[in-house]
Amino acid sequence: MSIRALPPSLINQIAAGEVIERPASVVKELVENSLDAGARRIDIEIEAGGIRLIRVRDDGAGIAAADLPLAVAAHATSKIASFDDLLHVATLGFRGEALASIASVSRFALTSRARDAAQAARIEVHASRLEGPRPAQHPEGSSVEVRELFHNVPARRKFLRAERTEFGHIDELIKALALAHPEVAFALTHDGRTVRTLRAAADEDARLARVAALLGDDFAAHCLRIGQDTAGMRLHGWVGLPAAARALADRQYFYVNGRLVRDRVVTHALRQAYSDVLFHGRHPAYVLFLDLDPAGVDVNVHPAKNEVRFREQRLVHDFLFHALHEALAGTRAGQGAVHARAAAQPLRADWSAPDSHAAWPGA
Repeated sequence: MSIRALPPSLINQIAAGEVIERPASVVKELVENSLDAGARRIDIEIEAGGIRLIRVRDDGAGIAAADLPLAVAAHATSKIASFDDLLHVATLGFRGEALASIASVSRFALTSRARDAAQAARIEVHASRLEGPRPAQHPEGSSVEVRELFHNVPARRKFLRAERTEFGHIDELIKALALAHPEVAFALTHDGRTVRTLRAAADEDARLARVAALLGDDFAAHCLRIGQDTAGMRLHGWVGLPAAARALADRQYFYVNGRLVRDRVVTHALRQAYSDVLFHGRHPAYVLFLDLDPAGVDVNVHPAKNEVRFREQRLVHDFLFHALHEALAGTRAGQGAVHARAAAQPLRADWSAPDSHAAWPGA
């Protein structure tokens, strides 16, 4: 069999298989684009669990009419221009694959008006054919419409779950993004029904109120506010006290430079920090943010961008363990609540904890 070059439409559909697992994957890419564009309000409209319609509208920087065709071209992006940029990724998206992949497996439309532009413009993609740009009506910002997801890839569509299940994944995603970006207002509707309306949070009290709205008043009443800095890293957020421990690990949100991640080094450090204050079989609840130099973390590990690789894994592990161990030192399983605004104790200079390296996953 001879070797042949694949057509662009097939290349994009293959990329979609890596990036677009379900409707929630589309929502993730679109909302992250809105956040990267500096949006302060994002409206997400869903129909039939995202299978019939996903519409994301924002008030961000927008896209110039001349750039709209490039927005749906493979490997075209405004977020990186060199290999050095790839080593210092500070945005949520950067691969330049998402919109091209989404457009290849849906009926796609993008309407945008750049800031200070006289008018908006719109493009549509049908059967890999680009139409536009043409003039349109739209305020500053962008709207993306994704209709009939996987309509041309029936083998993928049949693996989707019930509409309620698919929307549940979308709702959980919006919850995670809203926790990470309290300065942004979010609105989520499903089949015309308002599911979430979250105002922008301007101060710590408002941010805790958002945490309570998303994770429940019980977490807000049984958590400790933490803030620690060392060696160019900052850990901040809320950690649940033992009274907030759960039978399931369903309230665990850990962000690296604003990106929600699942990482074995992080998981091990947190589990070790909680090991002497929780009963066996219970799981801690937390919303934690780790900020560090983008050069110290590789986010280009997985197409879905939900995994990272730390360049100094031991340093990160020890910092997380000791920061949380100190904050939780005064707690015991079953102890009463401490208000979230209570300050965590500063780190000890010696960072002494005899079991901090036990069974460390990077050893």
